[in-house]
Amino acid sequence: VQLQASGGGLAETGESMRLDCSPSGRTFRQYYVAWFRHPIGNDHEREFVAGIRWDTDETDYSESAKGRFSISRDDAKGLVVLEMNSLKPEDTAVYYCAAGTSVAARRVTVPRAYDFWGQGTLVTVSS
Repeated sequence: VQLQASGGGLAETGESMRLDCSPSGRTFRQYYVAWFRHPIGNDHEREFVAGIRWDTDETDYSESAKGRFSISRDDAKGLVVLEMNSLKPEDTAVYYCAAGTSVAARRVTVPRAYDFWGQGTLVTVSS
């Protein structure tokens, strides 16, 4: 499956932003779909933000995302939505959506657990 990430851009601290992840070639059925982010200039591995298991609607969040971000599926459009609220400058990063059919619950935060990645979309939060 090919993943198309959309959304992103520039926001001010406290504002909200929405990111969409769309599949092409097939649907998200049987997939676990997640958002990762990679701060620019950071040499560390991509950081897990949030994920959703399409078939069960189970969701997972990083500590930094809990209470501010919400991941959900749009059944009508067949895509995964990440709603980001109360944005902070430290949320500035390139955000990637990822999907996999064999992502175990204990490995949702591990980039290598995912088979497919979309192109990154830049989110910039100004202070």
